[in-house]
Amino acid sequence: MCAAVPSIRRGTLVLDRGDVARLLPVPDCIDAVERAFQLHARGEVIPPAVLGTHVAGGGFHVKTAGIRGGDGRPVFAAKINANFPGNPAQHRLPTIQGVLALFDATDGRVLALLDSIELTLRRTAAATAIAAKRLAPEAATVAICGCGDQARSQLRALAHVRPLRRVAAIDLDGERAARFADEMAAELDLDVFAARAPGDVASETNLWVTCTPARHWFLGREHVAPGAFVAAVGADSPDKQEIEPELLAEHVVIADILDQCATIGDLHHALDAGLMRREDVRAELAEVVAGTKRGRRSADEIIVFDSTGTALQDVASAAIVYERALAAGAGVSIDLGGPSAATAG
Repeated sequence: MCAAVPSIRRGTLVLDRGDVARLLPVPDCIDAVERAFQLHARGEVIPPAVLGTHVAGGGFHVKTAGIRGGDGRPVFAAKINANFPGNPAQHRLPTIQGVLALFDATDGRVLALLDSIELTLRRTAAATAIAAKRLAPEAATVAICGCGDQARSQLRALAHVRPLRRVAAIDLDGERAARFADEMAAELDLDVFAARAPGDVASETNLWVTCTPARHWFLGREHVAPGAFVAAVGADSPDKQEIEPELLAEHVVIADILDQCATIGDLHHALDAGLMRREDVRAELAEVVAGTKRGRRSADEIIVFDSTGTALQDVASAAIVYERALAAGAGVSIDLGGPSAATAG
């Protein structure tokens, strides 16, 4: 949704991860992100952009976008995420840490600073749910590859848009897969079980989610049955890869943002190998949501959704959190400008 931002706001609201979790229920996040893709299809957004920087052991992503229109002023978001895959084992820190700054896009005021971990988890899963609602089989047997926090968010979001029959949890760390299976089975009242590898569940799976930090593909043509849907979530930088390039080249690809997927998604590996052209991508998700392009054309098509994550998802979600925080009196208000703010150059 496009949040209406009142014309007078004083101070900057600081919202932590708990605030985001309380104020952004999964169904509402799905609705907000879906609305953002609809606005994008109509050209009613400040276009998304991305910047990536690598450092030893990880990297930083900066993603920006804005939503304009609706009843209130447009808002703009700039999210900076640090992504360090070795953090949990080496430092007992999350893989992803970051902050999102939400601005009034008419006068530049900093409306809010939000912890980005929960926001990123929920908005990424929301995009998968939106794509699955339109592109995945009606009744899904799911395989989740990678059993971290993102996998939990993915499964929660999918449960809101598809009846889930069975869920396989796959991870290089078998104990982590087992914990995921036990926890999510209890939380969602589903049949969730740990599996060793994609090949063990290939014949029964028709909805795949890959959310790993893999640097080389592990899900290939031999794993994905006719009619299946694949949400490729993990590749959000040029060196990451989860999907065999030939799997993309031989089947249907839907991109969240084509320019972004061609640069940092699984798509870019197929392009670099000369197996695909950008023109081979059937549609962007926004076009499928808006109905200007058809996603699935037959029941036996294999469809890969290349999900690199866009700040359109971030700004739509952050706007809801901000408005609800104001109404609920949540967060802490601070003055970033200080007493000289009015005269600062």
